Amino acid sequence: MTTSSLPRHLGIIMDGNGRWAQTRGLPRLEGHRAGAESVRDITRAARQLGIEALTLYAFSSQNWARPADEVKGLMELLRDYLRDERAEIMDNGIRLEALGDTERLPNFVRDPLDELRAASRGNSGMVLTLALSYGGRESIARAARQAANDIAAGTLRVEDLDCNRLGSYLPTAHLPALDLLIRTSGEQRVSNFMLWEVAYAELMFVDVMWPDFRREHLAKCLESYGERERRFGLTSAQLAEQSDV
Repeated sequence: MTTSSLPRHLGIIMDGNGRWAQTRGLPRLEGHRAGAESVRDITRAARQLGIEALTLYAFSSQNWARPADEVKGLMELLRDYLRDERAEIMDNGIRLEALGDTERLPNFVRDPLDELRAASRGNSGMVLTLALSYGGRESIARAARQAANDIAAGTLRVEDLDCNRLGSYLPTAHLPALDLLIRTSGEQRVSNFMLWEVAYAELMFVDVMWPDFRREHLAKCLESYGERERRFGLTSAQLAEQSDV
């Protein structure tokens, strides 16, 4: 597999932790704990392969409505991840970023998150983005409000607000375009994840629970991705003509 056949930006909806635990007679939180091992393995694999950006859907805006004990446990697991993976993130030149309403996170999560984001800001090996308290609709609405504020302030003309300009207000504007979105567990929906960014991404739905998803499963997804023809609205003939130029 060559670097040119890889997605520059890979997004993953890490689904199936709770069901993985329930099928084993375990509390749901044990599934999330097991899923953290998959996060470590997939992050390392992506970094080793040379993927530029990896975005993981870790906690949605809607997940706050889950049982309080589960939310508390998830926040503690996130804190532990930030603490335990700090050295590896720094040693491997990974820049940590976050998407979403991170102000809603408890201080014991937000403080180490902000610290590691600041400490890794100069790293250039790979961008690892955690989507936390994140929703695609909410992200677009926030971008629209910011654009509206600029229009009201006179720094943006209404007629200049096209797709590219609105996209520049999104928190993902600094990342490469999303190329591939993988969802584990067999569910086939995007669940409010990167709704704007997914417009021309390749979608893959894998019938493997997230705690069981490892680099060998990722390799199969990447192999399938490399075999797809991405036309972006063009025809195959047009793509062939472009490649001949």
